[in-house]
Amino acid sequence: MESHEILREVFEKRNAKEVSADLELSTSMIYKWAQPSDTLGGVENPLDRVEALYQSTGDQRLIQWICQRAGGFFILNPQNAPHPHYLIPATNQIVQDFADLLAVVAQAAADNQITPDEAKQIRARWEELKSVTEGFVACCEEGNFGPLKKDRAAEARVN
Repeated sequence: MESHEILREVFEKRNAKEVSADLELSTSMIYKWAQPSDTLGGVENPLDRVEALYQSTGDQRLIQWICQRAGGFFILNPQNAPHPHYLIPATNQIVQDFADLLAVVAQAAADNQITPDEAKQIRARWEELKSVTEGFVACCEEGNFGPLKKDRAAEARVN
């Protein structure tokens, strides 16, 4: 979905006049954001600008900041992540990573309090688990288990 299409849908739920008042911008500017920027009257909207800033810097903190402001977290989809060699070991790894997260939580909570450093450790393990799991789910969604079968055949030849 293009950014102007998202904004058009947003402005169907939240009146563009109200948004323009909140942002202290003209209503016509708000409406222009909801048009393709390559058409007459369309302008580069804030979503396009944020994307361009990210593309220029490559700094994920920009995206993380926006997600935090919205009450969430940014999880990077794995790129060039190798497909799991075997389906069962891949699921076992996710279970092990979850167990590792639980161990960190249990250790941190053992004294009935969690320090800021312990909270950071928990967050880091949680983010890692989400990323690993996302890679596995992406493989499942793609239905791309061909590499799994090829790897099994290659291992059988080696052994």
